[in-house]
Amino acid sequence: MNEIIFFGRNEYPILFKNESFRITKPIQFKFENENENENEKQNEKQNEKENENENENENENENENENEKQIKQISSTYFSTIFLFKNGKAIEYSDEEYSNQNPSKIQIENIQKVTVGYRNEAILTKEGNVFAKGKDINPKNPKEFINISSLIEDTNDRIIQDIVSGDSAIYLLTSNQNAYGISSNEYGQLGFDSKTLKKTKKPILMMKNVSKIFSGNSSNHIFLLNSNQELFGCGYNEFGSLGLGESRKERKIQKLTKIQNIPKGKIIDIQCGRWHSIMLIENENENENPKRKLYSCGSSGLNGIDKYGQNTYEFTEIKSSLFENDDNIIDFSVGFLHNLILTSNSKLFSFGNNDYGQLGTGNTNDQLIPTQIELPKLRFNENISNYHVSCGFNKSFLYYSPFLSNLEEDLIKLFERKEFCDISFKTKNGEIIEAHKLILKYRLNQNQNQNQNQNQNEIEKLQEIISKKSIKESNQIFEMIYSNRIINPKLYSEIKEIINSNEKIEETMKRIYLNENENEKDFIIERKEKQYKFPKLILIMRSELYRGMFLSVTEDKSNKVTDYSELSNKSFQIFEYWIYSNQIKEEIQITQEIINEIEIGIDYFQLNQTNPNLFDLLINKFNNQN
Repeated sequence: MNEIIFFGRNEYPILFKNESFRITKPIQFKFENENENENEKQNEKQNEKENENENENENENENENENEKQIKQISSTYFSTIFLFKNGKAIEYSDEEYSNQNPSKIQIENIQKVTVGYRNEAILTKEGNVFAKGKDINPKNPKEFINISSLIEDTNDRIIQDIVSGDSAIYLLTSNQNAYGISSNEYGQLGFDSKTLKKTKKPILMMKNVSKIFSGNSSNHIFLLNSNQELFGCGYNEFGSLGLGESRKERKIQKLTKIQNIPKGKIIDIQCGRWHSIMLIENENENENPKRKLYSCGSSGLNGIDKYGQNTYEFTEIKSSLFENDDNIIDFSVGFLHNLILTSNSKLFSFGNNDYGQLGTGNTNDQLIPTQIELPKLRFNENISNYHVSCGFNKSFLYYSPFLSNLEEDLIKLFERKEFCDISFKTKNGEIIEAHKLILKYRLNQNQNQNQNQNQNEIEKLQEIISKKSIKESNQIFEMIYSNRIINPKLYSEIKEIINSNEKIEETMKRIYLNENENEKDFIIERKEKQYKFPKLILIMRSELYRGMFLSVTEDKSNKVTDYSELSNKSFQIFEYWIYSNQIKEEIQITQEIINEIEIGIDYFQLNQTNPNLFDLLINKFNNQN
């Protein structure tokens, strides 16, 4: 189920039909089908019972609606707000529907990410295609999505990994780690002289060896982070929004320029407003609980620095006694002229312009420094790390969106979690890439009866391949191994013999379960007087509870012991086998008591309920037995 909190400008488009165009206090947002009254719901249930076939069809639709209600992302700007759901579908509220303001479905399937700028919209699919629309993208039919990734001249560079919208440009990051830009270059935001290149209808290469792209839905400047963790920027800079320092106050920076004096630590994210930028840095020196801090540059009144009338020309720490001591930054977002910060103590802060109540303070007064927002009671408050904030042009959203349960995507996320790495590989230039031995164990080619020495041979083959590759190519190889997707055909052809590409993850996980080395089990689950050992990596991929425990920036990452004494031996065996295989052991007899225990246990474990989910499998097996 969703939880979406909204405040700010309630027009262009209207999201609440019976509310003022200024909503200054946070209120609950609901989709049309969530606003039905109880009588209507009762009538629907009665109608469902009248015909079995009709009942089955309506149940399917109901399941689909429930799936659609699982929010993945919200992207909003002046004229448009898009809600992306975890089933890969999306709906859009736009000013075009001003008469009734009902959302329209976006007719593109398998959507991975949406991004909305003031003059454009872009959609990234799970296959790596990007569809975009806008006056500069498709002048003849600006309301029609076209495939802009297919317009990249280098045919080997058309698989897109990430997309970012600026105010009037769209940026693409390819699987080969190359950054492209398309549309307006009025302020040099594509990295070229705006006199010679005012705009482009085809993506043009901006920079190679890029790991991340940062911009904002109302900004005309951009940052690119390369594979060496060097930061470059270009575009609109009149108020110092690029953080280039006092000596660089030009209105336009039309060539990608290296940003100096970056705060120490790992750059987690940068978001850009119209005239300012905010950077999230994680302190890598604190091993147990890395501290996250925010730094800003740009226009006074928007940068969170308590110096009215003074722009900041370098990234400067945003300090506040409200959250600098005990809290950690969970998420932040930058809009046109306002900002939101979500902390680990379930606090939401805002600062900047407030003409439409987008700061959520109950009035329309601007705030120079972070000010705490009084929130309604959150339904999932205990899982605050699963909440996210999103700023539109003059709109604000706080929404609940837990991690995806897709194993492929979980593995890609784990590729960047160095605290679980236990094996190293050296590239041809001597750079070190760290990996997870357990993941390689069930991703590299192995037979059912293969022993540990044979598996080690596959790892040695991988090391030999990596030793001849650059850091960029090596990272791509590991991403292919982790994701099982052919994101670079040329590299894949070199390593396909050692990648177990045709077998489901669950099958290799089950082999781990049957033949697992005790040394790879690093977490204890206690049941009554018996202890069960699991690898943390397996638990992360199967359970929201343990994902939050092990990957949170605030939780203790020690080997905690969890007590599940309420479960019987048989019920726990079912959980244990399912966590590895997504299956139920054939020989286990299911009883009503077991079903009741499992229903409770699913909540304990917060299991990722993939399709088919555990409870459905139990019910089907129980019915077949009887």
